Amino acid sequence: MSCTEYLVTLNIPPSLEEMMVDNLLMLETEHGFSSFPISAHHYDNKGLSLAEQVTGRQRRIRFQMYVPVQELPALLEQLHREFSGSGIQYWVLPVIDSGVI
Repeated sequence: MSCTEYLVTLNIPPSLEEMMVDNLLMLETEHGFSSFPISAHHYDNKGLSLAEQVTGRQRRIRFQMYVPVQELPALLEQLHREFSGSGIQYWVLPVIDSGVI
């Protein structure tokens, strides 16, 4: 089975939310994207505020989108170009199945 679509997940600082929304809205994609607030937990507390260190969590915004295999390299290149050094975590997973129920 070959994968034709990927699920891209981004965890970004809240300060970049509007910039990321604008950036992703410029992409031509039939699926759109989702965003929602999350609490990130990580052993490395570099860059955390005192309150975040005490609570053990950092506020982030998660974006998720389905991306066709042929569009994935351009998306990742654009994100690296626009957000280099911003500390965005991302991962890409193959989509085995999707649809509407």
